[in-house]
Amino acid sequence: MSGQTQLPLAPAAAPGPLMPVAAYVRMSTEHQQYSTQNQLDRIKEFAARRGMEVVRIFSDEGKSGLSVKQREGLQRMIGEVESGNAIFQCILAYDVSRWGRFQDADESAYFEYICRRSGIAVHYCAEQFENDGSPTANIIKGVKRSMAGEYSRELSAKVFQGACRLIQLGFKQGGTAGFGLRRMLIDQAGQNKGTLKRGEHKSLQTDRVVLVPGPEEELEIVRWMYRVFLEGKTERI
Repeated sequence: MSGQTQLPLAPAAAPGPLMPVAAYVRMSTEHQQYSTQNQLDRIKEFAARRGMEVVRIFSDEGKSGLSVKQREGLQRMIGEVESGNAIFQCILAYDVSRWGRFQDADESAYFEYICRRSGIAVHYCAEQFENDGSPTANIIKGVKRSMAGEYSRELSAKVFQGACRLIQLGFKQGGTAGFGLRRMLIDQAGQNKGTLKRGEHKSLQTDRVVLVPGPEEELEIVRWMYRVFLEGKTERI
């Protein structure tokens, strides 16, 4: 009614404080889909939907997930959790495999238990289950941990077999060339693409590296060494 006094609208409720969380990302040498930036983007989307704010980022780039050794990011994160002074209330990881591809699934569970024991939950943002401690979640998580470990075992075997095959074909598998030798880069058709300098690596997966004779002055030294060895001579420095 026109003569009725209009009451002022109540102010909008202020949004509650965001929960501080930590993000853990890891990339070994796999596909671009697992780049730390892609993982972090997905984690931040997950956090935004849940009323969370990423306040700490722990990263292990170029690190295998087979064990905790050399994974300084994971070690720092666990250290902060155990100290009781962590500024985050839970941890977000991309998926179970980014947490680790431990050969022993119990080792993966152990590090998650350390966090849970300290009151800090772990969430896997790209998984289709909620890590809420329910029997269903525990079963799925256990299966995925075993699958992650089995994947790493199969991958290691395939890589080893592939390397053996390439060695049998005469291709060099990493490392520097010995004295008197140089590394020659060749394409998939066997055509020379040039000599690799120290510290240089191939850029195409289909390229291969073979050893070729080095500078003549180095070759002459090698010939001299073999000659004096066959003559039974020794040299002292």
